[in-house]
Order: sequence, then structure tokens, then C-alpha cells
Amino acid sequence: MTTAKKSELSPAIPAGRAERPAGVAKRLQAGILDAVDRLDRSPLGERDALSMAPALVRTSLSLWNQPTAVAKIAADYYTGLFTSTSAAAARVLGVPAVGQELARDKRFADAAWTDHPGFFWLREHFTLLERATNALVDAADVTPQERSKTRFVTQALVDAFAPTNFAATNPAVLKKAMETGGQSLVRGMQNYLNDLLTNEGQPRQVATGVHEVGRNLAVSPGKVVFRNDLMELIQYTPTTDLVHEIPVLFSPPWINKYYVMDLAPGRSLVEWAVSHGHTVFLISYRNPDESMRNVSMDDYLISGPKVALDVITDITGSEKVNLLGLCLGGTLTMATLAYLDATGDDRINSATFLNTMLDFENPGMLGVTTDESTIAKLEKTMNKTGFLSADSMAKTFDMLRANDLIWNYVVSNWLLGEDPPAFDILTWNHDSTRMPATMHSFYLRNCYVKNRLVKGEMELAGQHLDLTTVDQDLYFLAAEQDHIAPWRSSYAGAQIPSGKVRFVLSNAGHIAGIVNPPNPKSKHWVGTDGALPATADEWLQQATMHPTTWWEDWATWIGERAGGMRKPPALGSAGYPALADAPGSYIFGS
Repeated sequence: MTTAKKSELSPAIPAGRAERPAGVAKRLQAGILDAVDRLDRSPLGERDALSMAPALVRTSLSLWNQPTAVAKIAADYYTGLFTSTSAAAARVLGVPAVGQELARDKRFADAAWTDHPGFFWLREHFTLLERATNALVDAADVTPQERSKTRFVTQALVDAFAPTNFAATNPAVLKKAMETGGQSLVRGMQNYLNDLLTNEGQPRQVATGVHEVGRNLAVSPGKVVFRNDLMELIQYTPTTDLVHEIPVLFSPPWINKYYVMDLAPGRSLVEWAVSHGHTVFLISYRNPDESMRNVSMDDYLISGPKVALDVITDITGSEKVNLLGLCLGGTLTMATLAYLDATGDDRINSATFLNTMLDFENPGMLGVTTDESTIAKLEKTMNKTGFLSADSMAKTFDMLRANDLIWNYVVSNWLLGEDPPAFDILTWNHDSTRMPATMHSFYLRNCYVKNRLVKGEMELAGQHLDLTTVDQDLYFLAAEQDHIAPWRSSYAGAQIPSGKVRFVLSNAGHIAGIVNPPNPKSKHWVGTDGALPATADEWLQQATMHPTTWWEDWATWIGERAGGMRKPPALGSAGYPALADAPGSYIFGS
């Protein structure tokens, strides 16, 4: 048996010379990255649905190669810890020493977090830990996508270990336990066990049975005047003697059910529009099942807004229709406008877009879940079932706002022993829907990954979509705290069409910014109609704030574009007779 020469065993290293430590480290890191990538593509990697592991490993290896930056972050952390500990010790002695500069955080609203030295120190330390974690993520030399994923994971971990989430380190929990003789903790344990058995271990967000569709939600009177396999079209009963000549079609998203636009009485945008003399039609989409796996975005356009417009024209006799789209329904509304332009159909008079993204270059927090590797894994799951499950969508949105939608209820339900609140928006939020596999894959890839709609590269139903041809008057509403459709991204999309644009910024978030009836907390900002400044921040600098809801601004705007007054049209027509009372049957599909 012959013995191989050393140079043959290690061809990358010249004979008689040892490889330098830096070279060894580089080869080791490359091997680790290759192994992680292989694991991510394996069946085992499918358990990491968002492909977080590769991003975390790349971030860690990058920081390993930056000892100076890491050392500085560590030094800042320990310096801050010394300052906070000294301040806490001084407070024990009655000296009002100042610690870290703290951002406003409703989790720490209890006075003990400021007044009690021990709780003061806990909050200070949590703040330092959060800052150090964010600084490490910022220092890593990784791609923006990898940074976003790493920040998502690390922030989730930091939030999970916030002192407010534990009974022993939450002053409000300790205070209530003492006041109730421990009964609050007993009730909390009962809530926890009940959620463990009946709610997959997740804290309940809303009381059940208080708000119900057809009883106190989605109760604006009307008739279903059309139904196909995809949607029902509802025409609402007028409440004024005369109505505007031009009707309006509401195009909701199909990620959740439509009644966010017709919530409780007094909180319904449908009710508001009807009370202002508009003939309102609204699409109610069917909750997809396996039989709809091949339903495409083309189908949603043709069998949704396109056919709805035909029905509305027949019932009202109006040659023009105003459109209003929300979120994904707004994206489809813009696609519909471009499609109609391409086919020479000019029946759309104006369009309103509520919290809608057209330009997906900066998708905000959702970008964590919409990259190539994540979508590829999602497609494998959808191919098995024919749809994206409602539960998957709900958990994703909950994780994007974990402090509000998870940990808030851990504290209130499990630690304080309180019952979940009765809240109409949370009832709607809990009523999620499924997504057809073909449609959802097309939407994610063409919008989030390739951003084809604003680039003029998307084709639907055989027509090339060019948003620059859309020249109608347009109303864009965005919300300053929106985490689903960041308002600056909405602004970027509003710059693409050639029509006159009125851009309005509401307070609150993605849903509360829409469900915004007149109330003392309402406010909105309005710029000058027409050409928009180059950036969203430039627009905000010149915008005027109004201490009222945007509903009032929109009522004036749409009223000026709804034609003269006429007697209300009948509910339905000979060609499209009324089929059932609103809210119809599709809304109850589970």
C-alpha cells in the first residue's frame, strides 16, 4: 500500500508551509455558510419558514470579523449599565439621579418604573440591552434583507424577555395580586390553561360572542345583486331622498373579510358614504378553499371589479363609476384602472386608495416575509393544500406587532387575570381568510419580489399594465403608523399615475387609520392637490394638519366628483335582481 504525499492530501497549502490563521478562519466561515444554505434548502429547513437561520449566521460571522466595532458596542453597554446602576443606587438614598434617555413606551406606563429604584434599574437595563442588540445588527456587513430578518428575530427575542412580561418583574401585576389576595394570578392561570387547550397556546385577543356579523357588524342594509364563484356584489339601501348620479364601488382586500369597511354603526365607512348621498356597491369575496387553488390574479380582476362595473352600469344607468380600494384591494383597483385604459374603457371617473402600496421597493416589516427564499418555501406549502391558511396569515401579522398583539394580552390575560376586550376591530382582525395558491404566489413574486406593477412590467388578463396612463383624479390616504403599507411607500406609488393626486396622511395605523369616524383624537395632514414633491418628507414639511378625521375631507373630495343629484336607483334590476339581504352568504364562509 502506497502512502500519499502530504502535498497531495492538502493541495491548497504549499508543502512545508502552514496555512495562516486568517485563511483557516475564512475557509471555516465559508464552510459554515455553505452548510447553513444547504440546510435551509433541505426538508428540515422548511421548518424555518422565514429563512431566519441563514441571516442570523451571516450576521454573526460578520460581527466575528469586526472585533473593534463589537468591543465599542460592549463598552457603550457597560458604561450605560454603570450609569444606570449608579442612578438606581442614588435613588435608593433619595437622590433623584437621572439614568438613560428613554423613549416613550406604553409597556412601562406604571409609575413604579420611574419611582421605584429596582424597577427603574430593570427598565434601564432592558433599554441598554435593546440598544446594544440594535447596534450589533446595524454594525454587521450584510445585505438589507439579511439585516431586516436579523432585526426581526433579535427584536422579537428582546421583546419576549421584557421585564413587563413576567409576574415577578411587573409592578402592575404585583400590585394587583396584592389587591386581590392573589386571585388575579389564579384567574390568569385559568386563562392560560384555557388558551393552552383551546387556542393553540396563544392569548386570546378579543372576547367572543360580543360582536357578530349580521347582528352588530356589517349591518348596513342592502341587497346582494350579483354572485359568481369568486364574489358577491352588495348594493346598499339609500338613506337620503336624493343621491349623486355617479355611484361608487368599494373594492376591499381579500386577506380579511370586507366588513372592516362596514364595521359597527357609527364606525362604518359604507354607512358614512351612504349618508352623504352616494349609491354604494361593495365586493364581498368568497373565502377560498382547495377547489380555488388555480384562481389567478387575472380572475380576481375580471370576476371581481371588472364584472362588478358591468353590473353597476346596468343597475344605475350611469356611464361613470367612482372606485375605492383598500390595501390589496387598492392594488387591484389601480391594476383595474390600467387594464381599462389598455382596453379603451373610460368609465372610471375617479379613484380612492386607502393604505395601498403600488411601489413595493420598501415594503417595511412585511419585507421580512416576502423575499425569494421565504416565498419558495411558502409555495411548497400552498402546493400541498391549494391555499395559504388563514392561521398562517394571522400569525404573521401578529408577529409583526408582537408587543401589541401578543405580549399585551399575555400580560393582561395571563398575568393580570383580565378577560379579553370586546372590540369590533379585533373581532374583524380575528376573522381571517385563506389565499388561493396561484393568485398569492403571483402577487408576492410580481409585487414584493420584482415590483413589476410600478415598473410597467405586469400583465393581467392579456393586457400590459402601464400606470402612467392613469389620468383620473386620485385620492391617496395613508396612515402614519401603518406597518403593513408604510405611508412613505404609499406616497412613492402615488407619484406614478399622471392624474391629479390628493395625498392625505391620517393618524393611527393600518386599520385604525381607516376606521376613523369623527372623534377628538382624529387628525390628518393634507398637501396641495396636483404634482407631488419629490419625497414624502418634503410633502410632510409643506402639508397642513387638520384636527378632524380624513372622512370629512374625503366626503368633500368625492362629492365634487360624484355628479349631480337624482332619485336613488332601485336595488337591483331586471338583469340583476336582488338575491339576498346584505351582508350576503360569502361573508360567513369559514
